[in-house]
Amino acid sequence: MTSVYDFSVRDIDGNQRSLAEWRGKTLLIVNVASKCGFTPQYTGLETLWQDQRDKGLVVLGFPCDQFGHQEPGSEAEIKTFCSTNYDVTFPMFAKIEVNGEHADPLYKWLKSEGKGVLGSESIKWNFTKFLVDAEGQVVKRYASTDTPEKIGKDTLQRLGG
Repeated sequence: MTSVYDFSVRDIDGNQRSLAEWRGKTLLIVNVASKCGFTPQYTGLETLWQDQRDKGLVVLGFPCDQFGHQEPGSEAEIKTFCSTNYDVTFPMFAKIEVNGEHADPLYKWLKSEGKGVLGSESIKWNFTKFLVDAEGQVVKRYASTDTPEKIGKDTLQRLGG
């Protein structure tokens, strides 16, 4: 695979979607969870999406239950939780694995293109974020502790605003 646009993923409603749908956009791809200490970042991610989507930013949320069983629900439960508690309107996807033998191909590619601290590929925790440019290439990886507010400065700069 040569860009993020080469991947197809299942959305939270079970529909297969090509990431080429967002060709030419800047993407912020995040592995999310409903019962995590970082879960309140949903508020900041939604604000980022609302404030910068007209400039070309798309936030994509990928629920993951690999860290402390912090995303135990079904896709329907996750969708309800996100909309009820955080008014999430950015695109959400089916629950995936981000590490290990069964890691989603998208995440295998993201990790190889955007390595973490000391060259590590492994995702350390929920709310790890990947910034992907309009050409579909990973340009930065953010830790769980990097808030959407901090990342917003990078995305705005990348969007030319």
